[in-house]
This record gives sequence, structure tokens and C-alpha cells, in this order.
Amino acid sequence: MIRPADPADAAAMAEVWLRSFTAALPGVRRAHDDDAVRRWFTHVVVPRGESWVAVADGAVVGLLVLDGRELDQLYLDPSWRGRGLGNRFLDLAKRLRPDGLALWTFQANHPARRFYERHGFVAVDSTDGSRNEEREPDIRYVWRPER
Repeated sequence: MIRPADPADAAAMAEVWLRSFTAALPGVRRAHDDDAVRRWFTHVVVPRGESWVAVADGAVVGLLVLDGRELDQLYLDPSWRGRGLGNRFLDLAKRLRPDGLALWTFQANHPARRFYERHGFVAVDSTDGSRNEEREPDIRYVWRPER
């Protein structure tokens, strides 16, 4: 089930983010330790963003955060990858933002890049990593609906 997140979900969302980041990007240095990530979800992400969670058997297994037209966060528990949940989150994001979406992802995150490209996102910019705290080269993707 996908539903809007509430403040009680922040800790579980942070844990999904931590597991997912570690599994998907083992070679990328995180800019913040685990406790800082947990505080960020509790005090910034959930209160300020438009957050959604996927819940299975009472546990948060995925998250989506939108900030205006920005797809700010899309993370799945590693055990839930490849099961269609990411597709469902992107379908939701596109329904909520029918005029288009944009996002940044690390250039090294090839599975994410393939996923977004499969869903109609087009690379429009890239950086040397100077725009993010991890100092990791990244890439900008944009999705515009067909008219």
C-alpha cells in the first residue's frame, strides 16, 4: 500500500534510505552519519516535503518525496527492488505532477539512471560533483509529458 507519510513514519523512512543508499552506492561517501540522516528525515524531509511511503506487513519498504516539480527522494528497501514498487511510485509522481518532473542522481548510480530513462526521463545536465555534499558527479533528469 502506498499512502502519504506522517511524522510517525520518519524513523522508518530514514532506515529505508540508509539501507538503500548503502546497497546501491557502496563506493559513494555519505556526507552525513546515520544519526544525522535520521534527524534530517524527522525535522526536514517529512515536515517540509510531500512524502509518501509504501507499507507492507506494517513496515515501511519504500519512500517518495516531492518538492514542487522536483522528485527529491525515491528509495526502496533493497529487498523490494525489482518488484514493481519503483514503477508505482513513479506513476504516482507523474499523476501528482502531470506537467513534468525533474531530479538529480549520481552518475555512478547506473541502475537508477536506467530506471529513470526507461520511464521517459531525459538527461539534460551533469556536474563534476560540486553541487552536492557528497562531492559525487551527478546528472540531471527531466520528464515532460507527451502532449
